[in-house]
Amino acid sequence: MSEDLTARVSAICGEYGSDAGRMMDIAWRLQRTFGEVSSEAMDVIASETGATRADVESCVSFYSFFSTHKHGRVVIRLSNDVPDRMAGYHRVLGAFEDELGVKCGETTEDGAFTLESTACVGLSDQAPAALINDVPFTELSTDDAREIVRELRKHMDPRRLVHKLGDGNNAHPLIHSMVHNNLRGTGLTLFTSYNRGEAIQKALSMSPVEVIRAVKTARLRGRGGAGFPTGMKWEFTRGARGEPKFIICNADEGEPGTFKDRVLLTERSDRVFAGLTIAGYAIGASEGIVYLRAEYAYLRSFLEAQLEKRRADGLLGESILGHEAFDFDIRIQMGAGAYVCGEETALISSCEGTRGDPKNRPPFPAQEGYLGLPTSVNNVETLCCVAKILEMGPATFCEYGTHQSSGTKLLSISGDVCQPGIYEVPFGTTLREVLEMSEAEDPVAVQVGGPSGQLVGPEDFDREICFDDLATGGSMIVFGPDRDLLKVVEAFMDFFVEESCGYCTPCRIGNVLLRDAVTRVRQRQMEPADIDEMERLAGTVARTSRCGLGQTSPNPILSTLKNFRHLYDELVEEAPDGQRRSFDLDAEVTAAAAIAGRPDGE
Repeated sequence: MSEDLTARVSAICGEYGSDAGRMMDIAWRLQRTFGEVSSEAMDVIASETGATRADVESCVSFYSFFSTHKHGRVVIRLSNDVPDRMAGYHRVLGAFEDELGVKCGETTEDGAFTLESTACVGLSDQAPAALINDVPFTELSTDDAREIVRELRKHMDPRRLVHKLGDGNNAHPLIHSMVHNNLRGTGLTLFTSYNRGEAIQKALSMSPVEVIRAVKTARLRGRGGAGFPTGMKWEFTRGARGEPKFIICNADEGEPGTFKDRVLLTERSDRVFAGLTIAGYAIGASEGIVYLRAEYAYLRSFLEAQLEKRRADGLLGESILGHEAFDFDIRIQMGAGAYVCGEETALISSCEGTRGDPKNRPPFPAQEGYLGLPTSVNNVETLCCVAKILEMGPATFCEYGTHQSSGTKLLSISGDVCQPGIYEVPFGTTLREVLEMSEAEDPVAVQVGGPSGQLVGPEDFDREICFDDLATGGSMIVFGPDRDLLKVVEAFMDFFVEESCGYCTPCRIGNVLLRDAVTRVRQRQMEPADIDEMERLAGTVARTSRCGLGQTSPNPILSTLKNFRHLYDELVEEAPDGQRRSFDLDAEVTAAAAIAGRPDGE
């Protein structure tokens, strides 16, 4: 190991106090500096932080944005989620491969470019999309792909390719992005105008208990998908034993087809930070963390500047707005590409500098969360709602929605619609009304809630968007009559296979078996009894998996078996002559002959 490398890695560790709990930050610095986190570098990190070598490698190898081998100076990550595939992902990928002369997953011989495929990057409304280093590129064509590579070869700076800026703060110098907000039907609650500092001032005029009571009166439920009552979560956290307490904003928006938090962070970050500060006051925390997904790294400089301005204006830091009993500040923790970190205990593990492994519950985060201390984890949209509740009062907030689902919901709509984008609708709005708003093109199915949600057909279009009917974290992918829905299911299951943390057997193995079963159905290699077995296996995976990822990963299969059973039945039939369709006798004989060293299957 060179002395120079040792010194440079040691210096980076020192910038973070050689704290093993900041492993994510250390690994990010190394990845950006050297294009990898090498084995030699991991040895130094272990020595400097006191972590074991195994712990360091376990963390680095877990996240898709970290690499233990040298990446190119420019990394092209092409989004491969279902909306991107619908919009031409495979064609664009082929153009990148042809122009670069490498296959997906490879680096060019000169070390200039690495081409990778990645899960949803939060741009499903403007697919096909890619991240080139941290710079988002939208609505790509094959010609765009070729031109991008040709231009990059001249200067290797993706930012210089952003010739047209998006709307709103996307055009801000610290973002400088071609991304469009695609705000379609909004203006009810979250994207209304507001007086900066008003919500915090009102909160500080109340006691923490009164703030919690206001949130409970508004009947606010978590907007990330689970729908747990926010005020109750805060009450549990505030009352739990242990100091200090922490509040974490979950900005790891990884559910494919979801991009609402991207827009909130771009256009309403002040409201998000206000909600986070109010939450800190309510539960008795002095530190808040925003866990920002790696795919939104292009927003970080802007968000840091917003935080700095809030400190200068007395809205963060010591004695906020002159309230001597309330000190509170916020730091941003970058994720590194792991869908499972959207689950709150996995997110906490990542914040602690380890693999994003979900933790056993109980104890719940409100009892033992970040660093083993009481912690509340709330979604970006939830915290925006908190600020709005304090601004206008619980009663006004409850004017929208239903009794069980108060307020409004942000929907991220993509797929076969003429108007993809963000829609804010009152809870209780029907799916049919949403499809009409977005000008859906002869919809035959809608994936509600992303892959972990459910696929519903026309007979369910009059159901309501709310927690006690069609619940969703926000993702809605619309499919027209020309889409192969079982191909969509196969893609979703492939996603879950890739994103499983691998901790528990039902999720690690069961999802592979389920994915392969769907593939065999599409290849007409299954019999009717196999479909029943697949359904039983899906139920087992859902019941016995450790965390929410595994518990919901079979939903693409379970919901299509419930709502689109005919798609399976049309592709299966009893095997002829008592032989299983999935068993290829000739192929097995050939394989056995090869193992035995007998040519031509003798």
